[in-house]
Amino acid sequence: MSTITSIRQAVPDRDDLAEDGGSSIYERLRDDIIHGRVKANERLKVAELASRMGTSTNPVREALQQLRGEGFVIMTPNRGARVRPIDEEFVRDICEIEVLIEPALTRWFVGIVTKADIEELERLQEEIEALNFGDEMKHSNLDLQFHRLMYDRHYNRHAVDLWVRHRHILWAISRGFQTSLSRQSNVLDEHRELIACIKAQDADGASRAIARHVEGSGRHIIERMRLEKRNA
Repeated sequence: MSTITSIRQAVPDRDDLAEDGGSSIYERLRDDIIHGRVKANERLKVAELASRMGTSTNPVREALQQLRGEGFVIMTPNRGARVRPIDEEFVRDICEIEVLIEPALTRWFVGIVTKADIEELERLQEEIEALNFGDEMKHSNLDLQFHRLMYDRHYNRHAVDLWVRHRHILWAISRGFQTSLSRQSNVLDEHRELIACIKAQDADGASRAIARHVEGSGRHIIERMRLEKRNA
C-alpha cells in the first residue's frame, strides 16, 4: 500500500467472479462483511448466498476461498465458513506485516532505481500535491501508481502480491472514512522524505521513511474506526 496511506487507494484489477457482469460475488460479499451487513462470526452458507445473489454455487465457493485467503472468512472443518470480525486487531495485524514487507521492497528499489524512476516519482508527487486530496479516487490512483513504481519490479512476487492484497483490503475498509487534514499533510511530507532518501541513495533512510508511512496510515485507520464506533 502505499502504505496504508491514503488508504482509499484504487482497487487492483481482479477477475470478475460475477455471472451477471456486475460487481463480483467476491466484492459484494466483502463489502457486506466490511460494512456490517453480515455480522461477525455469522455462518456463510453457500446455497443461501447463491440464492440471495442470483447465481450458482460455484462463484460463491470461489469468492469464499478468496475471502478466506484475505482473512475476511474463517473456514472450519464440518462447520463451514464464518465471518471474521473486522476490527482494530484485524487492521493491526495487516499493518504489522506491511511494516516488514514494504521497507524490504523499498530498500531493494533504492539499489536499482534509475534517473527516469526518480523523475516519474517526482511527477506523480507533483500531481498528488496539486490535487491536494480534492478527489479521493484520483488521489488513490496516483498513490497506487507511486508505490507500484517502487514495488512492481521486485523479484519476490509473493511479497508484492501480498502487498497488493493488503492494500486492496485496507482500501475497502477505509473508503468510508474521511482522511483528516493532519494525515493528509503527513502523507505528503512522508512521500517527500521518501523521494529525498531514494535520490540520495540512502536505503536505510528510505526504509525508515516507508515504515513510518505505513505505521501512520495504520494508526489513522484505527482512529477512524474508533471514532465511528463511538458515534454509532
